[in-house]
Formats: sequence, structure tokens, C-alpha cells
Amino acid sequence: MSISSENNRRTPVSGRDRMVIYISILLALFLAALDQTIVATALPSMIEDLAGVERYAWVATSYLLASTSLALVYGKLADTYSRKIVTLCAIVLFLSGSILCGLAGEFGNLPVIGDGMSQLVLFRGIQGTGGGGIFAMTFTVIADLFTPAERGRYQGFVGAVFGIASVLGPLIGGLLTDHAGGLIPGVEGWRWVFYVNVPVGGLVLWVIIRRMPRLDPPKGAVKPDLIGAALLLGGLIPATFALQLDKRSYPWLPGMETSANLGAWESWLTICLIAFGCAMLTAFVRRSRIAPGPILEMQLFADPVFRRANASTFFFGASLMSVSLFLPLFLVNVLGVSATQAGAALIPFSLGIVFSATLAGQIVNRVGYRPQIVLGSLIFITATSLLATMGPEVPYGRVAIFAMMCGLGVGPAMPLFTLAVQNAADVRFIGQVTSASLFFRQIGATVGAALMGTLLGTTLWVAFSEINMPLEVLGHGIITEEFVASGGAELPNLVRVTYESIAATEPMPKAELILAEGERVADEVAEAVRDGFALATRRIYWLATIITAFGGMLAIRIPELPLRTTHDHSVTKGQLTIAGD
Repeated sequence: MSISSENNRRTPVSGRDRMVIYISILLALFLAALDQTIVATALPSMIEDLAGVERYAWVATSYLLASTSLALVYGKLADTYSRKIVTLCAIVLFLSGSILCGLAGEFGNLPVIGDGMSQLVLFRGIQGTGGGGIFAMTFTVIADLFTPAERGRYQGFVGAVFGIASVLGPLIGGLLTDHAGGLIPGVEGWRWVFYVNVPVGGLVLWVIIRRMPRLDPPKGAVKPDLIGAALLLGGLIPATFALQLDKRSYPWLPGMETSANLGAWESWLTICLIAFGCAMLTAFVRRSRIAPGPILEMQLFADPVFRRANASTFFFGASLMSVSLFLPLFLVNVLGVSATQAGAALIPFSLGIVFSATLAGQIVNRVGYRPQIVLGSLIFITATSLLATMGPEVPYGRVAIFAMMCGLGVGPAMPLFTLAVQNAADVRFIGQVTSASLFFRQIGATVGAALMGTLLGTTLWVAFSEINMPLEVLGHGIITEEFVASGGAELPNLVRVTYESIAATEPMPKAELILAEGERVADEVAEAVRDGFALATRRIYWLATIITAFGGMLAIRIPELPLRTTHDHSVTKGQLTIAGD
């Protein structure tokens, strides 16, 4: 069944099947979105069981590398082959990766792969390969089910799915890790974080196989350019990898080292990876201009809607990381709340996304997409400006209110950027424009996290270096700058222990004075650590404010086109036709 023809102005599926497919694809998306957050609370147990603390970050990084790098490839596949088949392949890959992650380390060391932790990192990459496809295919399949005029209210629920997954993920992960270990003897609780995907994913597979038509692309689709795909992956993987590296161990440039123990290759690794990635991506762009069946049609960038919407979503993706990554860090290290309370502060943020994303989809036919995105950027700018004024004395409840404002501001952007580029695009390229929107958002989030992480580390390093430690403490080998990586939380206790060891060698009257001095110095150090984190947080949110302002200014210039009422690409006044019709 073709999704479009010159005389076909009906959706490819109608009636109850259309809603069943829609709910099923949202359920698959929920699993993939849940997997980005559910693993976080189970990671400590995984590390303890598999003994791989030095590869802690790679459990998340391998998933991100795979899902980001393959986003554009899935878009081209969706424009070339049956979307039903591509969707099923993505879900099967995701479920296969989930099963393999649950089995990591169960059979000891494996040839070539290695120990259980190495297995988990590799299998998370396989899971991310499928998860990235689910993200891309969700919006593409929704585009097949509904015309742009009705699509907004359905894509609005996609943002709600992400918001709900971000709230439930840490909670479900903690519950399964702590209490699911007794379900089957010998199977640790953290493994159920992955196994839980299987029954739900199996149901989704069954529904799609039974109810979804093939959803073939329009006639004349050219097979993907494999050389271009190789160049794209060869550029994205090292560049994304470089952005994920800890910049204290692998600085942006030689000469920016914060440790004298770094070797020459470590100083050059980041810039060499980025340079190699950029060279490969440049070759990919040149190849895409001349090759038949490019992974991404370069002529799409001639459309101002596609060009400006994707540039804007890049900045929105970058600024979004300031809340999800760095707000809990502020709450724990400055306000001194528990990890549970810090996580709970993100619930208003997620609920704000759910509410505003859903509302934006419902009213887009009456209001349009550009005014909502611009208004959302103003709300987000206001919220990040307020977050940038926070100090150690800010009430916890006020932080939660600011977080909710951030959610309300960013929520409309999640479905409406994709809707805008889909509405303007030739139906032959709907998979490519959809995956491109998701790709630029994810790349923006990766770049934003790297820049803000560097800003955090640099600010803390300077702040810690200015702490005036007494000679008694320095004599015991405590160098404050070396505690940047751990956040300095243990510094006050180390000061106390140092003074206790000194007091143990002195008579009682003098020992009491030494202990009292130790408490005073420890309190001063704790206050300096809090002030350092508060300063770093303020700088991060001022940076987020600037980034969002750029995104908002680009959003203002996105052309507002009438939402089409058919699946065919019909040219309206002022709309640019891509590649002809």
C-alpha cells in the first residue's frame, strides 16, 4: 500500500486500526524513552555486580552514540522501504539488545567481547540502535496515519510520553533493582530493568504485525547510498564520542590540562577526534550532493522551514540539558537535599512538558506552530534567568516552580518543530525530514551537555584552587583541585579527619582546641564548596538563557504555513517546493 499518490487524499489506515497502531507505536516509544532514564537508578547495582566502575559512563554513552548516529539512516530507510518493516526491525533490535543486556555477565567472560561490563556496554549499543529507530519511526508512522492538519494533536502526546517516562523511569528502575531480585532465584533485580521491555515490546510487535499495513514509500524511491552512510557514521561516532569524554582527563585543546599527569596523546585526543569527525562529515555532505539516494537530501536545506526549524531545535536541545542534568547537581551540592528529593524536583519539570506539549498539539490548528514555539522560548528564557539567580539560600519549593516553568516553556517545541518540517516537506522525504529534526535536537543536547559540563568543571577547579587550606591540612597531601571530579563533597570530612589525627598526638586540653579548629575549617571548606557549585550553576543557566535566546530568534523566522489537510504535498502560497512535485 502506498502512502501517497496524486489522486489519493485519504490516510492509509482508517477506523479503529489507526488508533490501535497509534497507541502501539506510542507504547514502543515509551519503552525506548523509559530506557534512557530507568537505567540510571540501577547503574550502581550493575557496577557492583559486574565490577566495572571505570566504565560507568559508557553504559549510557554507548546507547547515545548508537541512537544519535543512526537517526538519519533510519529516515532514509523509511523513505525507501516499507515503514512497517523498518519499524519492526527497530523494535526487534531494541528487544534483542534488552535481552542481551539482561544476560550480560551471566555466562562469564565471552571471547572477543570480554567481561560482563564490556558485554553490557556493547549490548547497550545494540539496544540504542533499535531505540534510535523507534524514536525516528514514531513520528514517521504518525505522519502516515494523520494529515498535518490533524497530526498536531496526536504528536502532542509524544511529548507527554517523554515527560511521563522521565518521571516513572527512575522510580521503576529503583523498584525493580531493589525488589525484583526475588522473582526468579539467581536473577539480580537490575536485570529486570531490561527484561521488563520484552513482554510489552512483544505485544507491540504483535499488534504492528497484525494491524499495520506495509506503508510503502512512493514509487521511484532510490536505494540508500551506502558510502554516504559510512561517511556519516564515520563522522558522527568520533565527534559524538569526543563530546562525551571527560574534559578533565581529555581537554578540548592541548595546554588546557588540569592535571600534570596527562600524557601527550590524552591532551590531543579530543581535538583529533573532532577534526576527524568534521572531515568525514564534510565528505558526507559533498557525497550527498552528487550521489543518487543520499542519506539526507542536501536540497532540503533550501527550504527555510526545514533550515530554521532544525537550527532552532538544535539550540532548544542544548538548553534542555541544563535542567535535566545540572539542576539535581545544584540541589544535592548546594541545598544539601537527598538524591531522592533532587529527583523529585524534576517531576514538576516533566509535568510541565506533559501539559504544554499536549496542549500545543490540541490548539496548533487554531494558533499555529510558530507563536507557540516563540512563546515557549520566552517562558524558558524567563525560567533559566530565574534559575541563574539561585544561591545557597533559595527555597526548595521555588526551585521546583522554576523547573515547572522550564517544562512549560520547552514542551511545545517537542512536537511542533517536527510538525513544521513535515508540513513543509515533499511527502517523498517525510522520513528524512522527521529523522533530521530528531537528529539535530539530539546533537544539540550532546553539544550542550559537553559545553555545560566543561563550564562546571572549569568553574569548580578555579573555585577549589582559591580555597585557603591551612598548612596542617596541606601537609597531609590534600590538594583541593584534585576533588573537582567528585564534586568536593568529601573535602570537609577529610579536613576533620586530618585534624583528628593531629589531635590524637596532643594532650587533652590542646587536642580539644585542635578539634574545634578542625570543625571551623571544615565548615569554611563546606561553604566554599557550596559557593563554587552555586557559581557554576549560575553560569550554566546564564549560558542556557543565551542558547535559548538564539533558538527563539531563529524560531521567529520560521515561515508559518497552513497545515495541509491531505497526505499529498500541496504547494501553498509562499511555500517552497523541494525537489519538485
